[in-house]
Amino acid sequence: MKMINSSQDLSGQWKIQHFEVGEKRPMDVAAAALDDRFWIGAEVPGDVHTALVERSIIDPPYYGHNDAKSRWIEQKEWWYRTSFNLSKDGEAEEYFELVFDGLDTFATVYVNGHEVGQTANMLMSHNFDVTTLVRNGWNALAVKFDPLYLHHRDKETFDWSSYTKERPWLRKAAMNFGWDWGPRMVTVGIWGGVRLERRTIAKLENVFARTESASKQQAVVHVTADVKSVLSFRSRQKREKAVALSCDIRLLDASGHEVARSAEAVVENGLADTILKLDSPQLWWTHDLGEPYLYRLEVTLFADGVEVDRYNEPYGVRTIELALHNEQGEDAFTFILNGVRVYAKGANWIPADHLIGAIPASRYRELIELTVEGHMNMLRVWAGGIYEKDVFYDECDRQGVLVWQDFAFANALFPDFNRDFMNNVRDEVENNVLRLRNRASLALWCGNNEIDWLYDMKSASGDITSPFYGELIYHELISEVLERLDSSRPYWPSSPYGDSHGNDANDPAVGDRHNWQVWHGSVYPRKHGEPPLLNYSIEGVTFKNYKKDNALFSSEFGMHASANRYTLEKNMPAGQFYWGSPEMAYRNKDTNHQKGILLMEGYTGIPQNIEEYMNYSMLTQAEGLRYGIEHFRRINHRNSGALVWQMNDSWPGTSWSMIDYELLPKASFYYGKVFFHPILLSLEHEPGEPLTLWVVNDTRDTLKGQLRLNVYGLNGEKVYSSSHHVETGSQSANRIAELSEAEVLGGKLADEVMVELVAEGFTAPLNRYFLRDPKDVNLPQSQLSVHVNEEEQSVSVTAIGAIARLVKLELPLGRVRFSDNYFDLLPGESRTVRLRHPDKLSLPMTELRVSAMNGSEA
Repeated sequence: MKMINSSQDLSGQWKIQHFEVGEKRPMDVAAAALDDRFWIGAEVPGDVHTALVERSIIDPPYYGHNDAKSRWIEQKEWWYRTSFNLSKDGEAEEYFELVFDGLDTFATVYVNGHEVGQTANMLMSHNFDVTTLVRNGWNALAVKFDPLYLHHRDKETFDWSSYTKERPWLRKAAMNFGWDWGPRMVTVGIWGGVRLERRTIAKLENVFARTESASKQQAVVHVTADVKSVLSFRSRQKREKAVALSCDIRLLDASGHEVARSAEAVVENGLADTILKLDSPQLWWTHDLGEPYLYRLEVTLFADGVEVDRYNEPYGVRTIELALHNEQGEDAFTFILNGVRVYAKGANWIPADHLIGAIPASRYRELIELTVEGHMNMLRVWAGGIYEKDVFYDECDRQGVLVWQDFAFANALFPDFNRDFMNNVRDEVENNVLRLRNRASLALWCGNNEIDWLYDMKSASGDITSPFYGELIYHELISEVLERLDSSRPYWPSSPYGDSHGNDANDPAVGDRHNWQVWHGSVYPRKHGEPPLLNYSIEGVTFKNYKKDNALFSSEFGMHASANRYTLEKNMPAGQFYWGSPEMAYRNKDTNHQKGILLMEGYTGIPQNIEEYMNYSMLTQAEGLRYGIEHFRRINHRNSGALVWQMNDSWPGTSWSMIDYELLPKASFYYGKVFFHPILLSLEHEPGEPLTLWVVNDTRDTLKGQLRLNVYGLNGEKVYSSSHHVETGSQSANRIAELSEAEVLGGKLADEVMVELVAEGFTAPLNRYFLRDPKDVNLPQSQLSVHVNEEEQSVSVTAIGAIARLVKLELPLGRVRFSDNYFDLLPGESRTVRLRHPDKLSLPMTELRVSAMNGSEA
């Protein structure tokens, strides 16, 4: 007997075609001999929209209003077809399984004209036993996709399902139906990889490794392998004795050297179980606390001493806990990694494109690289998208970013009373838990997005009159699955969740919190059962409200900003790129555009043109997030995390994102390099009040040195300077000094100065502040001297005459990396910005634009 463990990749070029529902007999279209020469070429993984764009059958849906022109796609029946060759081994009993990593959504699969099964869930993989159907030589594979309306038109509708009424019965990415940051784009197709797996005798069904303990001296890793016999019943009956199955289980270091190995693990009742003890382990850390070291876990399955299957994947040795109380017994919400408290800094993640199947792996890599570059250590995979592709978790594991993983239930009631629906959900939950539970980066399972909180609010307002449909999913079904399949990491039923003293689930005193007082104007505090209140006023939506928030963990908060110029211009018809145009309005899918106007009116003033809109919205978002996050970090004895809504965009719109659709960071991202830095110099100040100087240290090291305060007039003259002793412990927030406005102004008015904090004797980025809002600061005109070094792909910018506010570098190209952008310069100060493109493209430096809010290139 020889090892017969292989996988044949069936991804790549397929053919697609659409029909009206009922137009064709399915068995005729699925027939192996069907002539599909005139069908449309399509890439798998992918989707119908992308294939039709690539063949110029539909216009690019993100340009202008083109998405409305592609709505017909969701009304049709779509077919995918391909063929493959297979060479069977006549001497061995072989088992063949057809695996789809993603089918969107109601699919029927045919092999050589035979129907092998149906699916009803986009959010999981699907396996089909095709042993008796595949043949030597040429084989045909077809997949039929039903339009969604066939599966929801006769279903009950519920009181609540945000943005559309059809989706609660459909296990599909919720954002496909539109959200407040993206259009409706109901995708269809094969969105994951496809492969034919060949096995003999037995296979490794699942491998589960969890670190039970870890110290500098030793780590204990518990490994179990689920083994499934693939011999037919008839074959087992013929054998004189049962096949002896065993597993060899070992850990290899990054160089491939074996560092831990178990004695032979005998498979009993379909399970091999062992303990690996690893001396002097290299632990997996987030990138800010250490090295995200990855071993390789290798499990080899033997049948009667002959290798038949193998599992070989990276594995990070680490422990993760969620502490709901601190050392004093007070309520907390703190992630503990390898016994060390983590201050979670990061953002919420939505799918990297509306056309999920066609997202290239490079887009994931670049976004996670930007996450690390921006000093973020956690991403929350939001419930309205998908359980992300493996490449997302690969990169988080490799680059040291923790993942908060929502289950895919967002802002709706779900029919937990329906047996078929619940069986579908259980399969989905089990499938994804089994797929993701070995990930070092995965820190938390979370049951849903905002459902527990909003059920109470909408019931109190009268919008919901039904029972809490769906409650059984988050509070029973998922809990039971995790207890059985992954008790190695914490589970949190919803986000936000936790209450005390009659407050609702968004209580800052318990659990995690979403702050939508800022931007949406939600009035807090709120008690259970109280009708919700909104305050659409400058005072109601201002980011100054963040300072009233003493949440234990801030898992959602944020505000809009414009996308970058290139991203907007690229996707808008000529003549529409102006403030107030119908196309600009179409880029904003939020429910009330007045909120953004109010926020800017109270801070920068109302923009009068597109240039002011881009600058004012970017500055408001950047300064607003800084204001909130610096507050949360200063109270890190209480608050243990700040996750901005949102990291990325799925289409080229204006939204809460820090990085726009063309992977061009907004001003808030560059500000975040400072406010998310492990060592933060922070000024706490309100007009007319003292200036309080802080140093926040998230590292495991102590700091010693000086904190220098410099105050400059708007024309650059230094009017005050002082130095203050700093000596801080690890992972602490320290109030260093307090000075009055009068003391630091040196005779100037508060709207005539800029304040600078500089570290001396330790490393931290400098931090600059104005003591009054931009609308109240009358900046003199500044000139910018710009020197471009095309050979080094760098740009040096010098301010002349006055402080340059929000210096901005722009190129008409996506995915450009600027080492810095959206910064302030003192007169005579120069900053060199390095530019690069991930594909090493030559940059159009002759088209570079450099400007500031109060000046332009000299």
